[in-house]
Amino acid sequence: MTMSAAVAAFLLTTANAGAQAPGSSDRGITLPGSKNAKVTQVYQHALPGIPGKSLKGVVVEYGPGGYSPSHKHAKSAIIYATVIEGAVRSQVNDGSEVTYQTGQNWTEMPGDHHCVSANASQTQPAKILAVFVVDDVDAELTIPDKR
Repeated sequence: MTMSAAVAAFLLTTANAGAQAPGSSDRGITLPGSKNAKVTQVYQHALPGIPGKSLKGVVVEYGPGGYSPSHKHAKSAIIYATVIEGAVRSQVNDGSEVTYQTGQNWTEMPGDHHCVSANASQTQPAKILAVFVVDDVDAELTIPDKR
């Protein structure tokens, strides 16, 4: 099992066991400017030995043709995202747009701009697990661009 698959399995197992983050719900939230997409925080845990830092797991579910608006993340966030169902199109900063399949992953660093985040299919759902290492004070994890 690859490291990304192991992390995804661990976080999803923990989430399904009821260790949902405070204030989250089974319904998730819809970001302004998104289409057929929902975001649910499924895990949160303080990082031992690193005061003020937490690990947070977020599942992003895209229906057919769904997408999230272009956005940035909390200023402190380092993100490791893995596709756990379907295929997702992603573009970070000025990089090329890439289509990631189930099991593939990418990393976003503090200050990165996520220009494209969308389901690659118009007929099948897609889902990603994004694991954040973030400062505890950064409550808002995803900040859509101002239009």
